[in-house]
Amino acid sequence: MRAVIYARYSSDNQREASIEDQLEICRRYIDRQCWTLVRTYEDRALGGASDQRPAYRQMLADAETGRFDVVVTEALDRLGRRLSDVARLYDQLEFRGITLHAVNIGQVTTMHVGLLGTMAQLYLSDLKEKTRRSKQT
Repeated sequence: MRAVIYARYSSDNQREASIEDQLEICRRYIDRQCWTLVRTYEDRALGGASDQRPAYRQMLADAETGRFDVVVTEALDRLGRRLSDVARLYDQLEFRGITLHAVNIGQVTTMHVGLLGTMAQLYLSDLKEKTRRSKQT
C-alpha cells in the first residue's frame, strides 16, 4: 500500500517541531502496517477551520490521480475542524478506494467522522467564543 501523511498545526503559538512530531508518529504507524511512504503533506501555522490550505488541496488533487492508497494523520482534527470538511474528505477518499487512518484510532469509519468531526467543530466554536470574549475585556 502506498501511504501519505498529512500533518498540520494551526498557529504561530505552536512549535514548528509539532509537524516533525506528527510526521514521526505517522511514519512509525506506516512502518507497523508495512506500507510504503510515498509523500508527506504539511500545512504550517494554518487553522483547520478552512479546507483552503495548500498542502491539503494538493493532497486532494493527488488523490484524484490515484497517487496513493491510504492517508495517515495523527488525529482526525489535523485534517480539519469543520465536520462538513472532514466528511467531504472522507467521502472523496472512499469514492476513490483510498482509506483514511488516524494514528490515535486506526482506520477511520463513518462513525469516527460523525463523532470526532462533531467534537472538532465544537472545539472550534468554543475557541471562537473564548477569543471573542477575551477581546471584549
